[in-house]
Amino acid sequence: MKYGLPVLSPVDDGGSFTEEAGQFAALDVLGDGNTAVVKALDESWSLIMEEAYKHKYPYDWRTKKPTIFRATEQWFASVEGFRRGALHAIKQVKWIPSQGENRITSMIDSRSDWCISRQRTWGVPIPVFYHVDSGEPLMNEETIAHVKSIVAQKGSDAWWYMNTEELLPEKYRGEAGKYKKGTDTMDVWFDSGSSWAAVVKGREGLFWPSDLYLEGSDQHRGWFQSSLLTSIATTGRAPYKSVLTHGFVLDERGHKMSKSLGNVIDPWIVIEGGKNQKEAPGYGADVLRLWVSSVDYTSDVMIGPQILKQMSETYRKLRGTLRYLLSNLHDWKPESAIMYKDLPLIDKHALFQLANVINSIKESFECYQFYKIFQIIQRFVIVDLSNFYFDVAKDRLYVGYG
Repeated sequence: MKYGLPVLSPVDDGGSFTEEAGQFAALDVLGDGNTAVVKALDESWSLIMEEAYKHKYPYDWRTKKPTIFRATEQWFASVEGFRRGALHAIKQVKWIPSQGENRITSMIDSRSDWCISRQRTWGVPIPVFYHVDSGEPLMNEETIAHVKSIVAQKGSDAWWYMNTEELLPEKYRGEAGKYKKGTDTMDVWFDSGSSWAAVVKGREGLFWPSDLYLEGSDQHRGWFQSSLLTSIATTGRAPYKSVLTHGFVLDERGHKMSKSLGNVIDPWIVIEGGKNQKEAPGYGADVLRLWVSSVDYTSDVMIGPQILKQMSETYRKLRGTLRYLLSNLHDWKPESAIMYKDLPLIDKHALFQLANVINSIKESFECYQFYKIFQIIQRFVIVDLSNFYFDVAKDRLYVGYG
């Protein structure tokens, strides 16, 4: 394109060479086609050396086969017209953790035009018609408005089961035979990136922009970015006030969980236990919740048998302390309350510590730092209460007024 050369893409939708490839026509590109091309180069003395070596190459995550790059006609959305607005909006958003701002800023700053079309047999269709002879696209405000009204009543599947004449507005129905409807679908990131318009902005009782978008750290390239771009392009502002990202759950060795590796931790088994209760005991839902609250989600987190065992011991210590408190308050009555000024100094100190704990917890909640709440409570209950305050107060408790 840079030098005005014609685009050549001699590969069909099935991954085989087309007639444009001459002697290689109908051969599978990744199979016999590769072999035949190398052989032809060798026989024509155009190949200096053939050698196998390891290198990085993109593979399809479903079929585990190499991808084939083809030059095909696509629909693009230009980002250049609102890139500056997007970069400005990023600065108005609260990013948790803060490094998320630098991550998405660099991505937007270097982003090329957005390819919004896909060749899939499922998805939201792109409402475009093509002239049968010239291939010229027909898509304007009138055609889009008509298709929009149909989709609002019948859903997006109407594009697939209705004929071209029904999908065209009245003005073009007389020429319906000259057009065919397109088969390209919208990029799924465009779909999800438009959810703010259909959900929070399109429904009563919800507020826009959203207070918080929450997803994994990989979504700076995905949902966070597509949502930002669609919102800036149409409204001039970000669709969210805050964005929080989290890492991924790994096994105890830091490896990604995979069914094929057999290292997946099933939450239900953590709660109820496995078939062999000795090897996979059930810890209950509270231990799993406690683990969730204890980890720093801003990076990848690990979970496994040993980690759960340690968390179970922490849970028992917390629960034991609370039971001790409740068991000694079972017969307490409000009229037995003592004025703060009459409390012993150690009780006042304990209440002072409790007030600090409550304030620290509130601050951590505001910052979404739940793991700090776990640390604060653990230290207060086990160290300040159990190891110190209870130890000092137990004599007074046991020989108190009868």
